[in-house]
Amino acid sequence: MEKILWADDEIDLLKPHILFLKGKGYDVSTVSNGLDAIDTLQKEPFSLVLLDENMPGLSGIETLTRIKQAHPDLPVIMITKSEEENIMNQAIGNQIADYLIKPVNPNQILLALKKNLKSKELMAQQASSGYQQEFTRISSLINSASSTEEWMEIYRQLVYWELKLADTPMAEMMLMQKKEANSNFCKFVKRNYEDWITGDDHPLMSHELFKKRVFPLLDEGERVCFILIDNFRLDQWRILQPLVAEWFDISEDLYTTILPTSTQYARNAIFAGLMPLQISKLYPHLWVEEDEDEGLNIHEEELIRTQLERFRRKEKFTYTKLNDSSAGEKFLMKMKQLKDIPLNVVVLNFIDMLSHARTESKMIRELANSDAAYRSLTESWFRHSSSLDIFRRMSELGFKVIVTTDHGTIRVDNPIKVIGDRNTNTNLRYKVGKSLNYNPKQVYEMHNPQKFGLPSPNLSSTYIYACNEDFFSYPNNYNFYVQYYDGTFQHGGISLQEMLVPLATLTPKNR
Repeated sequence: MEKILWADDEIDLLKPHILFLKGKGYDVSTVSNGLDAIDTLQKEPFSLVLLDENMPGLSGIETLTRIKQAHPDLPVIMITKSEEENIMNQAIGNQIADYLIKPVNPNQILLALKKNLKSKELMAQQASSGYQQEFTRISSLINSASSTEEWMEIYRQLVYWELKLADTPMAEMMLMQKKEANSNFCKFVKRNYEDWITGDDHPLMSHELFKKRVFPLLDEGERVCFILIDNFRLDQWRILQPLVAEWFDISEDLYTTILPTSTQYARNAIFAGLMPLQISKLYPHLWVEEDEDEGLNIHEEELIRTQLERFRRKEKFTYTKLNDSSAGEKFLMKMKQLKDIPLNVVVLNFIDMLSHARTESKMIRELANSDAAYRSLTESWFRHSSSLDIFRRMSELGFKVIVTTDHGTIRVDNPIKVIGDRNTNTNLRYKVGKSLNYNPKQVYEMHNPQKFGLPSPNLSSTYIYACNEDFFSYPNNYNFYVQYYDGTFQHGGISLQEMLVPLATLTPKNR
């Protein structure tokens, strides 16, 4: 039973209201002044306080201040006869939970109590009921989807329900349906990916982003900031979106990444405007092979320049990669200098570093032990780092902002065995090598990489990709791989999370 403390100097006149609330299952205690309210709260716990604003002695606002100092998380509903804006501002500034104007009827108070004490429970019940009604329809869509657009819509709905159902009993059922969707999506990609690469009828893909989304805005005279957040998924974007909505009108879209869904391939394709095979042939000095020690994405600025030159674009551009908070602060300080530059490209690497830390650090494993926790860490980083200020400043400077990523990531939990020589790459979601041994039923194979726009390190190189929540492990060190990598976030393979990624266009509201 929820315990309510009601402080009002005319409490005797409120007995009908109190009896009504008790009949609804609330345990209501009463006091007639602010000092008694403070004393009572020190002696026993309460779920919520109903507080009259106009009491003799210690006023309602003064009482509210002292209650919040001692019990900052205790919800307080202010009840007042006054409609003065100053009183409302003071109450809101002191973080009231709600504000009611006298005379109040019992149902108004009951609604306020439910909103503040039962809202999470009621929302969870409503979400569970809504998802149960939608479950069959979504399953039908999963089984019948035959186009990328249909899969994008399915993924949007799954993310919507995943966020709504977090921490509810229905969350497990929703995750099972997402697994079913990923299984069918992988089959869809296996059937269609080669046609996407070799034909003209394909979804928007990595190597086309600048040509189809950035250059048209520049042609319209817009100043553009292209922000790429590494390892960024749709569910993470949905968490961050409300934080930037204060300054931007937002148009959300998705695009389909190329395979492998890794930085070396997908991000370089974005910045070069070419498939990896074309990069390696046209600009061999800018392509880093799998077995080289050189960083796999160290030529991004040069690749952007080659793309602008190929399309005969004369715009000036800047390129900035932000790997830590100090780099973000330095970038903020120089942003005013960018206002007359048509194209500014910014790479935010935090989430990529977080996913790797999630693998390597026991502490981060504990902090990000689920997709929900992973989203929470992403939000905390964005809210408290320079990243949020960068978006605010971009709005103030009037930039059109494109927010996207090179690929997403998936939490893996099912090891599958692969055998390769010592030159085989280390990624857990895709492998490339000349003598791979694996179960072909468990993977997507590319025996002729050039047909898929990929370079071939050797004449007999094969690319293979893990699907669903699978990850590759070696038989001679199987137990280590299972214990060390189970439950980690990986990328490189085929899943909704890795391949269908956010592409949002943000227009400043201050125009």
